[in-house]
Amino acid sequence: MSDAWNIKLRMIRFRRKRERSSFREELKLVPKWLVWTCVALTFLAIVIGIGVNLHNFKTGGPIFPDESLRDDPGASCAGLFGVILLVGVLLSGLVMTVGYTYRDAKRRGMNGVLWALLVLILSQYLFIGLVIYLLVRDPLPYSCPQCASAVSARFNFCPNCKRNLHPACPQCQQEVADGDKFCPYCAAELKPSTGPVTVATPSA
Repeated sequence: MSDAWNIKLRMIRFRRKRERSSFREELKLVPKWLVWTCVALTFLAIVIGIGVNLHNFKTGGPIFPDESLRDDPGASCAGLFGVILLVGVLLSGLVMTVGYTYRDAKRRGMNGVLWALLVLILSQYLFIGLVIYLLVRDPLPYSCPQCASAVSARFNFCPNCKRNLHPACPQCQQEVADGDKFCPYCAAELKPSTGPVTVATPSA
């Protein structure tokens, strides 16, 4: 359990260090057909709702919100428009969130269906499912520094060239970055190399 937690923390730090995507770039993951479907359905709901409300004004049926606005159809229809638009925006936001989660999880090598269902189920708690997903999602695949092959953030070595993707300081065993000249934890001098990072050994 402790090892799994440490791996998850390492993945979170790795993602925060490497990923700098903007909100606009993330928003592009939502399928356009899904966006336009939500817009069309919201518009259709507004047209149908106002049409039914105006019809009831003429026929004496129930109107929105109650009979107190029987003499003011403009105010009644304006209020109905606002309610339908608000509900449409909230439902569209939920649907787009599920669509975003599915596509983002798939590109990260995670189970898109499972995470989309989790976000949908927990949506009753004010998008808490999306917050959980954004916190624990895996980093995006990236290019190997040596051969430029696409590798997963979970890989320790590149499957194409055997490059050590998570070099560690041999003295303190803490993970170091490729360009580090000194270990940030124990100050050991590190040799630049294309393979695993090693500590420079002083001559006797």
